[in-house]
Amino acid sequence: QVELSESGGGSVQPGGSLRLSCVASKETYSNKCMGWFRQAPGKEREEVASLERIGRTYYPDSTKGRFTISADYPKNTLYLQMNNLKPEDTAMYFCAARRDYAICSRSLGAYDYWGQGTQVTVSA
Repeated sequence: QVELSESGGGSVQPGGSLRLSCVASKETYSNKCMGWFRQAPGKEREEVASLERIGRTYYPDSTKGRFTISADYPKNTLYLQMNNLKPEDTAMYFCAARRDYAICSRSLGAYDYWGQGTQVTVSA
């Protein structure tokens, strides 16, 4: 069983930055799709960034230009650098990985491993 553990969340003012990390319990990320998602109270979980092993990334319009996803494969660690944070970015953030596929999917159900989440709060 693979475990994913997020860290780096916290409270920040609008315009601030945070860097989230997600460590896998064992080699998980190699050749697999990985992603970051978030869920605000009363809203559906949504994708904020994804990364394929070949280096291809995806960002929805809401995070494009402000968030950057990256990975340190020898350390089994996935990162999310978040800049120019806005109050609407407030949510629980989760990392996820696909077990068998290198190609990412827009469907949350395509991801096999999920972390427990780390809270990000953006307020003045």
